[in-house]
Amino acid sequence: MQALINQLQARHPGLRFTASKQFFWSPQTHEVFYNAEAQGDMAQWSLLHETGHALLEHTTYQADVELLRLEVDAWEEARSLAKEFDIEIDEDHIQDCLDTYRDWLYRRSICPNCRTKCLQEDNRAAYRCFNCHTTWQVSGSRFSRSYRRTVAGEPLPSAVFI
Repeated sequence: MQALINQLQARHPGLRFTASKQFFWSPQTHEVFYNAEAQGDMAQWSLLHETGHALLEHTTYQADVELLRLEVDAWEEARSLAKEFDIEIDEDHIQDCLDTYRDWLYRRSICPNCRTKCLQEDNRAAYRCFNCHTTWQVSGSRFSRSYRRTVAGEPLPSAVFI
């Protein structure tokens, strides 16, 4: 793992790599954090993916579907980096990672009233059902569970879906 970090640092001297308990890109500090204890192929793939975010200068997202697009783009960049370093990223691993975002997006998009799948109405985490016109708000965090709460005084449904 350290050899790959050294190679990435040599090719991209503007990036900082910092040991952490998990892999992530911080646009605020311009650092790629990596799990120093992780070893093996998946650790390398995660490092390449987070480096992909850094090289693409990903900062934030406004709409949920935009986050999925950023993740796809970071994996595309990771594939390019992997070729440079003669590393092969397992496509199933990439799709499994992307599935977590797809599942997250899907759960957030379900109308709490009629269960219709909807699109985000605006960039403020608000959804509106085109079938029953229920409006609901979801957390802005991609790390939180997708509990739904209604907005604008509309009643909560009998169940909260996650």
